[in-house]
Amino acid sequence: MIETGITPPPYRITPLQQIAKGGRWRTEAMRAYSQPVLYWFTRGQGRLTVQGVTHGYGAHNAVMLPAGTMHGFDTLGQVAGVVIFFPNDPELNLPDEPMHLRLRDGQAQAEMSHQVENIQRELDLGPDASERALNHHAGLLGVWLERQAGPDWRDALETGGGASQRLAAAFTSLLERDFRNGRNVADYAAQLGITPTHLSRACKAASGRPASALVQDRVHYEARKLLRETRMPVKDVAQALGFRSAAYFTRAFQQKTGMTPSAFRRGA
Repeated sequence: MIETGITPPPYRITPLQQIAKGGRWRTEAMRAYSQPVLYWFTRGQGRLTVQGVTHGYGAHNAVMLPAGTMHGFDTLGQVAGVVIFFPNDPELNLPDEPMHLRLRDGQAQAEMSHQVENIQRELDLGPDASERALNHHAGLLGVWLERQAGPDWRDALETGGGASQRLAAAFTSLLERDFRNGRNVADYAAQLGITPTHLSRACKAASGRPASALVQDRVHYEARKLLRETRMPVKDVAQALGFRSAAYFTRAFQQKTGMTPSAFRRGA
């Protein structure tokens, strides 16, 4: 894990519109958080990629992701909602696998909004907010999500999807673990015991994007995050992300974003 000097609060709720203001890379590029997160989309639609598999999402969709789950989403027009960050605490018993709920029933939609409001109301107390109360709200939310998903939701995950989706999920797990080591598609394919062509074909089938695009996306999301949110020198960012030199990193970054790392940082 790269030390950024920034310690996020254990609980926080951020409007999706606020995240999107930072640029399309803040939502679309592949990333993973060190905390469990819940996306609650209340308006709009788009495409969501989780563990290398792309699905559509719409209004009143709840997406629960365990810590370390690689994901990104794009939007078709304006999207409203929130993302809730939880402590990475196993005692909360939040769902330990990605979960995507499409809440079509009006009562379920209202109950989900009420769950979010309970957490927000406690956070609004500021210094007087009780972590014990927040933990209870989080635990109740986790139970509610699993009830909505049904008793067999884990079994459906194991049996659902085709070979391409399972391979894409395995690949993104390796990518999230090793993207700082300068590895390429051939390296990941070798770890999975397949050819690079097979891996890229599977990723293309699962997400519409080749494996190389997912690798670049994850690395350059982290690069932009470090450049915007830390004072780490460019050469240290390059080293932290497995580039052979600062010059090579600068060329790759400029090719991806259209500007040098220094120019991108100045635009923060």
